[in-house]
Amino acid sequence: MILLELRAYITRKYKRWYNSAGIDTMKKIGQILLGLGYVEAADIEKAIEVQRAEGGKRKLGEILKESLLREEQLLNALSIQYDIPLIHEAEFPKTLPVEKISFGFLKENLMLPLSISGNTLNLAINDPTKTEAVDNIRASLGYETKLFLARAVSIMNHLEILNASRDAVMQRVIEGATEEEEIHTAEAVGEISHLRDLAQEKGIIQLVNLIVGNAVKDKASDIHVEPEETAVKIRYRIDGLLYEKEMLPIKMQAALSSRIKLLSQMNIAERRLPQDGRIRGRFGGKEIDIRVSTIPTIYGEGIVMRLLDREASFISLEELGFDDVLFGKYGGLIKKPYGMILITGPTGSGKTTTLYASLEKINSPDKKIITIEEPVEYLLGGINQIQVKPKIGLSFANGLRHIVRQDPDIIMVGEIRDIETASISIHAALTGHLLFSTLHTNDASTAITRLVDMGVENYLVSSTLIGVIAQRLVRRICPNCKEPYTVTDDVRAEFGFDVGQVWRGRGCDNCLGTGYRGRIAIFEILVIDDDIRKLIMSKATSREIKEKAASSGMRTLRQDGLVKVKKGITSVDEVFRVTQVEL
Repeated sequence: MILLELRAYITRKYKRWYNSAGIDTMKKIGQILLGLGYVEAADIEKAIEVQRAEGGKRKLGEILKESLLREEQLLNALSIQYDIPLIHEAEFPKTLPVEKISFGFLKENLMLPLSISGNTLNLAINDPTKTEAVDNIRASLGYETKLFLARAVSIMNHLEILNASRDAVMQRVIEGATEEEEIHTAEAVGEISHLRDLAQEKGIIQLVNLIVGNAVKDKASDIHVEPEETAVKIRYRIDGLLYEKEMLPIKMQAALSSRIKLLSQMNIAERRLPQDGRIRGRFGGKEIDIRVSTIPTIYGEGIVMRLLDREASFISLEELGFDDVLFGKYGGLIKKPYGMILITGPTGSGKTTTLYASLEKINSPDKKIITIEEPVEYLLGGINQIQVKPKIGLSFANGLRHIVRQDPDIIMVGEIRDIETASISIHAALTGHLLFSTLHTNDASTAITRLVDMGVENYLVSSTLIGVIAQRLVRRICPNCKEPYTVTDDVRAEFGFDVGQVWRGRGCDNCLGTGYRGRIAIFEILVIDDDIRKLIMSKATSREIKEKAASSGMRTLRQDGLVKVKKGITSVDEVFRVTQVEL
């Protein structure tokens, strides 16, 4: 905005200079061009002859531009004649500041909306004589207009860029889908045949493909479709946080949910009960598996789609976030011949990725590894993977009973949810198997008391459990906009040690303005030694177990996070966001 005001000021200043130099700005364009020294009098006379021969169909400046004038020179003269400042392409906006104006109209009239200041629309034009087009914009949008002159090719090229941008494409698809849906009456939407018709409309197909494709390009892990009273909100979860991306008209809700349910092989007529499904296809140039879940809400069906990139390179154990100290501890645990290892943390903390990386690390031709999961997220070569199917009675517990009869060396159970699964897992670990599984607890020590609370005898936990790993995911600082900064004394006191230099992301196009790009895990590794076993046998609390482990050198989640802060990997805010104050 400041640049535009400055541009207008400079134009007024130069106009005064032109007048003082003897150039009359009220003259015709030919006289101004002559006064500026861009053309000779003979050139103007020839151009006038051409203009007369053509019946006055073309402007004098247009004729002169064919052979003598550069466009910049003509615009300079027009700027003087009409008292309109010039503007360069570097000052053009990244997005259109107004809606409800077609790219076709803008291209036809070589116009580009720049910005809005109060009730004034700043508008770049190429031809100041096209007053009718400017009047149309003023009347249709209700703004006053302030004009700026720009090169035709600059305006056209920038309109092409904006027209091809994601926001513009999404808006066109939404408009197309909305127009198609208006054909269907409100009464018809409830009928199965019409729901199926809605789901197969071209506009709705394009819309769903675009939503998923954009999520893939943004490296989102989940898409949330949330109907509200007046609109349907689309949000992406990127690096663990939700970002609002689109607001669709509420009348599109039925068509949108029907399309997603049709792709997921769900019952599109059932809107009262939750459903689960799966989509497999190519979106955003990648092969993607999508787990779909729907729930009924008061405004329509809420949908969450979990995206799994089948082409993504597998993350090895070394890349997860273990430093040399932690890798040494965990590497020793997974090389044990038998016992139980638990990975704990909330949903979305990377537990399954750690499990897969662990199995990949110890997989070899002389070992038989069997997993039972819900669902199988990634296929691992040389490993037997089973997917839980509750509808036919294949639960974790039932599947595990049969797995132990298959002569495995290593077993992975996706999650211990009940006493039955816990008991069979304990039995498998007792009989010479190395067993991996997960629990939903806040830290490592709480996993021990959780098993006891489930009903597992504490002597069995003491005998079989060899290690517990708690983990969280923190966002990495974007390397493109990484910058040092000074933390407050309160934050320094929170660290408990000399933090030294800390870093943060300023925000750039590479990280979508967040300051972060990608994630890394922080860990808390509790090795079950003799001292911890004694505490388990004595039914100690999780706090007592944690204090003993910490005194023996266990690094807590927050401490591991702050180590990564010192290394410039993540920020103080991220570590404080995902960890608790150590008591």
